[in-house]
Amino acid sequence: MSQPSNLLILMSDEHQARAMGCAGHEFVKTPHLDSLAGRGTLFENAYTPSPICVPARAAFASGQYVHQTRLWDNAMPYTGQPPGWGHALQQAGIPVESIGKLHYRSAEDLAGFDKEHIPMMVAGGVGMVWGSIRREDQRPAARGRMLGDYVGPGESRYTEYDRAVVARTKDWFAEQANKQDSQPWCLFVGLVAPHFPLVVGEEYFNLYPLDQLPEAKLSLAAGYARHPWVEKQNAQMDSEALFADEQERLRAFAAYYGLCSWLDHNIGQILTALEASGLAQNTTIIYCSDHGDNLGTRGLWGKSTLYQESTNIPMIAAGPGFAAGRCATPVSLLDLSATIPAHFDVPFAGAEGVRPLHQLAAEPEQAERVILSEYHAFGSVSGAFMVRKGRWKYHHYIGFPAELFDLETDPEETRNLAADTAYLAIVEEMEGCLRAICTPEDVDRQAFADQDALIEGYGGVAAAQTVGTRGATPPPK
Repeated sequence: MSQPSNLLILMSDEHQARAMGCAGHEFVKTPHLDSLAGRGTLFENAYTPSPICVPARAAFASGQYVHQTRLWDNAMPYTGQPPGWGHALQQAGIPVESIGKLHYRSAEDLAGFDKEHIPMMVAGGVGMVWGSIRREDQRPAARGRMLGDYVGPGESRYTEYDRAVVARTKDWFAEQANKQDSQPWCLFVGLVAPHFPLVVGEEYFNLYPLDQLPEAKLSLAAGYARHPWVEKQNAQMDSEALFADEQERLRAFAAYYGLCSWLDHNIGQILTALEASGLAQNTTIIYCSDHGDNLGTRGLWGKSTLYQESTNIPMIAAGPGFAAGRCATPVSLLDLSATIPAHFDVPFAGAEGVRPLHQLAAEPEQAERVILSEYHAFGSVSGAFMVRKGRWKYHHYIGFPAELFDLETDPEETRNLAADTAYLAIVEEMEGCLRAICTPEDVDRQAFADQDALIEGYGGVAAAQTVGTRGATPPPK
């Protein structure tokens, strides 16, 4: 782009890609995101590089896969190494700041921002160390309930924090407008909703009456059997089993959907303030989330699986460089990493094959483009890898049977085709795509070795079991 516009990146946390009106959800109310999608490009097949916060955000910051950063779990936060798109902008003299959640290690680290406003980092700079203990015979029992002690209408530290992030963003726009400076800028805004705890203001909670909520699909009570890797992963924190009763479970659904609408409200506030500042006409806006949420499907809550609910993310881009419409080409947060410096004509070398979103959106659909997501964190007794190519979605588990889904005929991923001999060639092709990117067995060994070293640094398994926040990362005061 010869005359780049400003760039505003809005990233939420744990927003399932389907939970937007513009994505075709039957009842979730997201009018501001729908409006943004209506005047921009909705990337229908966007994915996270890892379905858990800290590794996904480190991969996004650096533009590299998790197996390249070797920041495997929520106890290995980004420190500014490897250098990422923020550093590239700084070297080129492009102003780049952040407001809100980063989930990096510390505000003292040189992580690629000129200034970080009210940043939310991992707790104590160490994160969830006990979650790094992954061997099944060593894993500690989860401490407390990951979704939060209370579920339902009300106020949480997260909703308070999001309110503060929105207020600071509004002020930032006003300050920027008063500068009368033509220098294009980049601003990253990190919102927390709809991440648990599942608590939201009554106004938003009441948008979703409990007696009108549909049942989650693939219920265990109806006979669904979980994949053995997923069963073991979920066993460390079986959130479904910890609901007090069916009413609390229903409140969890309503609270999550309410948090999606609360998020949408906050995005509306930000975009209105951008318009009022006079900066909107020359600002490209990109909205995304770090990963999704299973939201009761298969009896699973939170993220940490390879299914669509967890790995598929929302991605919307609007403004100069993005035409109104939809893009079916598969993309990932790594492509967004490449987009940011490319927007300013700044050189940047991310992972091989990663490309800027505006280029992909302007080209004919590339359905066969390969996307990788991987998981080596809390609950996983071995590494897990997802490959998306065309209609096929392949899950490769170290030491466990594979999964293959045809998203064209089975978008809900109800029928695993991997053991069907009629699909042997497809399984081999998809595994070949994975091995063209990395050797999964080597990656798995490296992840365990790095986590073993981390655990040993805290004094061994017994000591490490007690280190780190028990659930959601607390926001700054």
